[in-house]
Amino acid sequence: MSGHSKWATIKRAKGAADLKRGLTFTKISNAITVAVKASGGIADPNSNFKLRLAVDAARAANMPKENIERAIQKAIGEDTGEVSEVIYEGFAPEGVSVIIEAATDNTMRTTSEIKSIFNKDGGNFGQPGSVAYQFEQKGRIIINKNGKTIDELFEIALQSGAEDIEDIQDKAIIQTSYADLSSVRERLMEKGMVLEAIETIRKPLIPIVISDPARLERVVNFLDKIGALDDVQKVYSNLA
Repeated sequence: MSGHSKWATIKRAKGAADLKRGLTFTKISNAITVAVKASGGIADPNSNFKLRLAVDAARAANMPKENIERAIQKAIGEDTGEVSEVIYEGFAPEGVSVIIEAATDNTMRTTSEIKSIFNKDGGNFGQPGSVAYQFEQKGRIIINKNGKTIDELFEIALQSGAEDIEDIQDKAIIQTSYADLSSVRERLMEKGMVLEAIETIRKPLIPIVISDPARLERVVNFLDKIGALDDVQKVYSNLA
């Protein structure tokens, strides 16, 4: 594995934890609704991989089973409203590129809230396509080491079709191609791996490093504010 800065290590460790506790039940319910609607109404997680990911995220966040089932039933009902997925792009302070994935039943409200943070916190709200080309979609799986060494896990990940693996304390983060996420997930489960989270991500092609603590804090605070909005599902940046 290549070396990483202290900030990158902290960010990845934080990201692993945030997958389990960062999403509110409202956000997860919206993700379930979007997943069902995007598939044309397929409410079976075994036949709808996007829904499978949303359900896995719900379980990782300790969302009660009945809440998950209620969200799925609501998604196929007539009272779901017009919840849709919206992608925003722009620049955080210090010129950091940002992509925001949101699920909302009121695009005007969500856009207004996001634009307000951009305007007040030194960002620049961009047009569609303004930064998307700087990212590529990947799959990410977080597993519990369960006493295995990173070398042992590397071999298992390689045999399962993964692209890379990172060592984060008692866990490991496995990266896959976007297309292979489902098959790698299945192979890891067949090999007895304990999967704690599975998701699709947008990985920056050229990460940038900000070494000055004050400038870095400004960017991180901006990203945290965006991520705290109820309608926002995920926030990606090219901050290394």
